[in-house]
Amino acid sequence: MRREITTTSGRVRGRQAAPGVRAHLGIPYADPPFGPLRFRPPRPRRPWAGVRDCVTFGPVAPQSARLTGLPVWAADEEDILTLNVWAPAGSGGPWPVLTWFHGGAYTFGSSAQPDFDGARLAATGMVVVTVNYRLGFEGFGHLPGTPDNRGLLDQLAALDWVAANIAEFGGDPDRVTAAGQSAGAGSVLALAASDRATPFHRAILHSPPQGFRSPAEAATVADRIATAAGVRPADLGSAPPEALVRAADLVAGDHSAGRWPGRWRHDPVLYGPVVDGELLRADPAPSLAQGAAAGTPLLVTHTTEEYWLFHAVGGLNPVRTEGELARFADDLGLPAALPAGYRRLLPDATVEELWLAIFGDLRYGEYAARLVESQVAAGGAAWLALFDRRRDASGQRVRAWHHADVPFVFGTLDAPGADFLIGAVGTDEHRLARHVGAAVLRFAAHGDPGWTPFHGGTGPVEVWGGEPRSVPATDPARRALWEDVPLGPAPA
Repeated sequence: MRREITTTSGRVRGRQAAPGVRAHLGIPYADPPFGPLRFRPPRPRRPWAGVRDCVTFGPVAPQSARLTGLPVWAADEEDILTLNVWAPAGSGGPWPVLTWFHGGAYTFGSSAQPDFDGARLAATGMVVVTVNYRLGFEGFGHLPGTPDNRGLLDQLAALDWVAANIAEFGGDPDRVTAAGQSAGAGSVLALAASDRATPFHRAILHSPPQGFRSPAEAATVADRIATAAGVRPADLGSAPPEALVRAADLVAGDHSAGRWPGRWRHDPVLYGPVVDGELLRADPAPSLAQGAAAGTPLLVTHTTEEYWLFHAVGGLNPVRTEGELARFADDLGLPAALPAGYRRLLPDATVEELWLAIFGDLRYGEYAARLVESQVAAGGAAWLALFDRRRDASGQRVRAWHHADVPFVFGTLDAPGADFLIGAVGTDEHRLARHVGAAVLRFAAHGDPGWTPFHGGTGPVEVWGGEPRSVPATDPARRALWEDVPLGPAPA
């Protein structure tokens, strides 16, 4: 691959990222979404003169998070709609393309996170693109007169940029896989299920969350943000980004103190894609059942202990007594029989363990199963994988919790902060990472990760952890507990 690349907005100069891999970082794909463009759909990037050095990551979107290895948001940096490209430096293309959207509760995160470094995946024979997009109120807040899903529109703009430019980097524009984890997976799911023509051909969803918002729910969040910011809801658009970030932190603090009613008492996520009747006409699961993504092969994965991460970092109001567990179920509109059913399945579990198992299945496990079943019912192709690694290289117990699979996807087991997620690393961990990375490459290249597609309630499910293996579908007794529980957008 050439050191200098011509894009639709101008020439860019990259650097060597690893032997045989070049990286171009911080490439703008749209104009800065501030000033007259704030709260508006993204506008294609205006051309620049000369050659732009693209050797460092672009600025992060407005947020208060301070994560290991992540740049801190600065209010004077507005060029936040950027992406990064890692590609094989030699001949042999065109290569399949993986376009990755980071997670972070639609509120924080960045493509610059060390565990998203694309060099190792690119070295296996693909082009890897990671994307920044608008977050928090800037990207997903409800503001009358503006589109609700601005962050999703940013992602579509990035995918359009990939379609127009990736061939110059050695990528194949006819083999683009959109992928993401958590909020990134929810975003890709929303795009796959939307009525818009989406410029990608396959999708990988790591822990897609059951977290889509009704318009009324989005408006409720906006009202609370306005109160915290000291403005009228109609005036939120004139509040500076830093004021809206501070207001969101205050509202999230009210959640942590248990001052929100009903389901809000337990849900720490303020924002999410809105079923707005335009970009997203319905919750994705029933949309998939109606064939919305039947032509887009899906690889869906989740971990076995998703909610243990949120509990470990103090993001949830804990549930420790039988009374609190009953209230939790009532607050979330779950049938009273559900906790009792989990008690039968897990007779030795503590109340806390039952609560986290139910919450994890509600938001991730059951939702993932419904997605693949809906896709298959409509005649589409889907594969399901389960990350279930419980011991690290030292033999210590680790959690197969939210995000623990991501370092294995990218092969970034030694990234700063990865030890917290996955514990000690040895030969078995590197073998698992190679296996997971190979499945991603096969899916991006051929639309098949290497095991039998899901075919209804019988599975199969690929298990990642220890020795990868294919097993029958998830426990039917557990699935039966959720049979009549709706998982769509909740009312405000």
